[in-house]
Amino acid sequence: MLIEETSTPRPRKARSTEQILGTGAKGDGIYERILNAVMEHRLIPGTKLVEEKLAGVFQVNRTRIREVLARLAYEGVVTTIPNRGAFIASPSVEEARHIFQARRILEPALIRSLVAKADAEHFQRLHAHVGEERAAREVGDKRAVIRLSGEFHLLIAQMVDSPPLIKLMRELSSLTCLIILLYDSPNVPACPNHEHTEIIHAMEQGQVDEAIRLMLGHLDHIEATLDLCVEEDPEVDLEAIFG
Repeated sequence: MLIEETSTPRPRKARSTEQILGTGAKGDGIYERILNAVMEHRLIPGTKLVEEKLAGVFQVNRTRIREVLARLAYEGVVTTIPNRGAFIASPSVEEARHIFQARRILEPALIRSLVAKADAEHFQRLHAHVGEERAAREVGDKRAVIRLSGEFHLLIAQMVDSPPLIKLMRELSSLTCLIILLYDSPNVPACPNHEHTEIIHAMEQGQVDEAIRLMLGHLDHIEATLDLCVEEDPEVDLEAIFG
């Protein structure tokens, strides 16, 4: 009589939240550097990200680069085109409006959560960050201003300490930087950082509704500086051309 052996299933190794969300991967350093380049407008929409060149720059193999590019593509920062490669995304006008809509839903919730748990140290960090923004403006470091302005919103999410919300805010901030680069109206002044200070003061005083009102006004101000009235390219009428 044959006795069928039953193998005990091996327990699955538990994964951390960072691993599930992709925030603890070995490629994080490369990921962060590419994101910073996007937020500082050093990588513009449409830029081709050549795996071989990136592997040489970061001194890693192409597999590692593919992992990072796949993560950026998942987040919408990179567009992958079959047989052509990976490119920095170029959000459309409609996508830009959707991103601002998402931020208007997310950021009030972040403010409510932060005010409920914040202490003096949290507000000191926020004020220090705004101080860095101010210093960058004073020396005319536009790239740093753009990056720090985006990171202010991400810092609020990090203080709330919810990995899913941090991930979402990181994606929205990166995409907003791409949108600003694509649709910035050169004759309209950029958003001053005193708006960030006003938001912090309202949160410090526990004025949640006022802080949310200021944040929504701040997002409106950013969107108003953009030229989102650009019409999408109409579909080409091939029959009219070749008929």
